[in-house]
Amino acid sequence: MTVRLTNLIAPSFYSVYQDVKQHKYANYWLKGGRGSTKSSFVSLVIILGMMQDPEANAVVIRKVAATLRDSVFDQYLWAIDKLGVADYWASSTSPMQLTYLPTGQQIRFKGADKPQKIKSQKFRHGYTKFKHFEEISDFKGMEEIRNINQSLNRGGSGIVTFSSYNPPASQRNWVNEATEQQSLRSDTLVHSSDYRSVPKEWLGKEFIADAEQLKHDNEKAYQHEYLGEVTGTGAEVFDNLTIRVITQQERNNFESIYHGMDFGFTNDPTAYVDIAYEPNRRRILLINEIYQRRLMNNEATERIKQTGIGHGLISADAAEPNTIAELRRLGLNVVGAPKGKGSREFTYKWLQGLSEIVIDPVTCPNAAREFKGYEYERDGMDNLIENYPDGDDHTIDAVRYGMRRQMVKGGFVPWK
Repeated sequence: MTVRLTNLIAPSFYSVYQDVKQHKYANYWLKGGRGSTKSSFVSLVIILGMMQDPEANAVVIRKVAATLRDSVFDQYLWAIDKLGVADYWASSTSPMQLTYLPTGQQIRFKGADKPQKIKSQKFRHGYTKFKHFEEISDFKGMEEIRNINQSLNRGGSGIVTFSSYNPPASQRNWVNEATEQQSLRSDTLVHSSDYRSVPKEWLGKEFIADAEQLKHDNEKAYQHEYLGEVTGTGAEVFDNLTIRVITQQERNNFESIYHGMDFGFTNDPTAYVDIAYEPNRRRILLINEIYQRRLMNNEATERIKQTGIGHGLISADAAEPNTIAELRRLGLNVVGAPKGKGSREFTYKWLQGLSEIVIDPVTCPNAAREFKGYEYERDGMDNLIENYPDGDDHTIDAVRYGMRRQMVKGGFVPWK
């Protein structure tokens, strides 16, 4: 029997399949909306990979074990049937696993709600070459994922990990933040897909009709559910953000650069930000940051001096006069940003009123995360509370302090 993979894999995954064959990446983060066939792709690749490598076994993981049977387990049975190899595989639901009969290789299905059943997976032959985190957004966070990986990444080389998921709407969700961090790794591919690249006959007329109806009725919901976009929840404080690399040519032409600093140590990080300001365009560009817990003042001073931007006045949190005094003794021109009643609200509104806040995610990853994830809180009735929450806003505070001279131009501004 001959099976053409182009009849099983959507065109958006052709290049990903070649990357897997060529062992180009160790980690594949596959995000997408409904009907993108990302989970189908992973199941096909793992079945084929195991049949081609007699040392390879796989572990497929969902957050809750009870969801395995009717979701990912059936998905792998589908892949076996579509590849025409059902005679070579045996299935079992207790324990839940698939066995490749010629060699005894196995695919085991585990729930992370029972972590003791994931640790130290021993196979009769071979090792865990493939891992599949299905709906990884259901997990608690990267610490939980790391713990599982540390248990499974033993006994062989060329281990490949697939993470498939629909991105949550909120940028504050851990998986959306982790996706951006993972995209910077050289051993990781972050791939996006949606139903529009899938042959219509695979999805059916009803699926297409439902998608088009939602697009007509609620385009934002359509973008999130069917296109897999991080659309936000409507609670975002800053809707004027642009996250992109700021080129060296742009950096060479900046005329006005300001510097802001927010203090922390044990629980909160010290945050320092360099900010380019273009008043004619009413925009700021965040070009460099220092962000670290337990950062000693002498170390902070050296790191700020080494950035090479040509530092002048640094506006910092006036609530720490002793820290400011020490930094001045160490050679930094630091002054406290004066505060008064209503200053917090004013400075946030000033930032919201800019035409654009541009943040370089490479040189300012924490600023990008904090600004994108900063949201109004909600009350018990799910209504927005229109005040500015305190917490995970350290670079935001540094920017508020750093831009204070521009904010007060044209008249008196109260400071809190």
